Amino acid sequence: MAVLDEPEATADAAGLTTGAVARRLGVSPTTLRSWDRRYGLGPAVRAEGRHRRWSPADIAMVEEMCRLTSAGAPPAEAARVARLRHHPTTPPTDPASPRASTPPAPPRADGDVDGEAEDAADPGATDPRPEPEPEPEPRPPARRGGAGGGLPLGGDVRQECRGLARAAVRLDAPELEQRLLDAVDRHGLVVAWEEVMVPTLRAVGRKWESSGDRYVEVEHLLSWHISSTLRGVPFLFPRRDPVTGAAPVVLACTPGEQHSLPLEVLTAALAERGLPTRTLGAAVPTEALLACVRRTGPAAVVLWAQTRSTASLPLARHVAGLEWGTAGARRRPTVLPAGPGWDRRASAGFPRCSGLREAVDTLGRLCEDGARPPARGH
Repeated sequence: MAVLDEPEATADAAGLTTGAVARRLGVSPTTLRSWDRRYGLGPAVRAEGRHRRWSPADIAMVEEMCRLTSAGAPPAEAARVARLRHHPTTPPTDPASPRASTPPAPPRADGDVDGEAEDAADPGATDPRPEPEPEPEPRPPARRGGAGGGLPLGGDVRQECRGLARAAVRLDAPELEQRLLDAVDRHGLVVAWEEVMVPTLRAVGRKWESSGDRYVEVEHLLSWHISSTLRGVPFLFPRRDPVTGAAPVVLACTPGEQHSLPLEVLTAALAERGLPTRTLGAAVPTEALLACVRRTGPAAVVLWAQTRSTASLPLARHVAGLEWGTAGARRRPTVLPAGPGWDRRASAGFPRCSGLREAVDTLGRLCEDGARPPARGH
């Protein structure tokens, strides 16, 4: 068997052509060329005067890209993570300046321009790649202060808020996406949410309220990209292994409540901890919520209300009174009212959390307790 494996091992050691890599991954050579031009996901090294060959590390990088995009991650986010994991010193490619627009390599002595003859023989060959750019200098630590695109951010906010606000006001979607990912990567999800995303969202809201329906498009674009980033976090950043046997957490907005971003960040934070969730989103009808609780048997139910008009103490009590399981081993969910709509009177008798981190810790304990067999009655 070692003799049979030797040619493939020799080919892998020498590097594979683009066509061979495409066949191995089940994608088209055109897709690989596009990823190379747009995101810098190409061979890291090319010998002088030779056609490019994909090393095992290069192939692992595009395999990671395939896995992340198949899992639903946006291509730009998936490419960034794949590049960081397998070629961390390779600078990213600016999508606005594709490699295809760079000048061609000088002709070789035999008249073949950078392997054109081999390109014709191998349809999987990629376009010429320029010399690698110098490695960028390390980013400075987060600073506070500075302009925020005219949004009322206040003085004591992270510098990332300023850049995020400017990108939002310009409706610069690629910049928004990159800045949000950088914030999560640098600070972690909890800090990125509480100290970067929330202050910027509040500033946009204040600007909208004071500008007579202007800046609505800014708030919608920013909210959409924050939601997209939160949904990609479990795929793009490290997370713990799933907690075996843990009961899920049901997360729902109360009937009539449309603000669901806080539930999305809580869902992402719980996923980082390996905790199962069932997130129902905005304005969940009462009957749908009750049916979900009965069918899933959750350890906890989070009810989000942004305003007092959508907070419902009778609903919270009704959910808390649901039971399931066999006689002598009945279970009930812990109901966690969340959001500024729940004042002390509206949430009387229920646990409350002061922020995202405390909510994740509380729900983590409840899920782990729910993974243990309940004590049987006598």
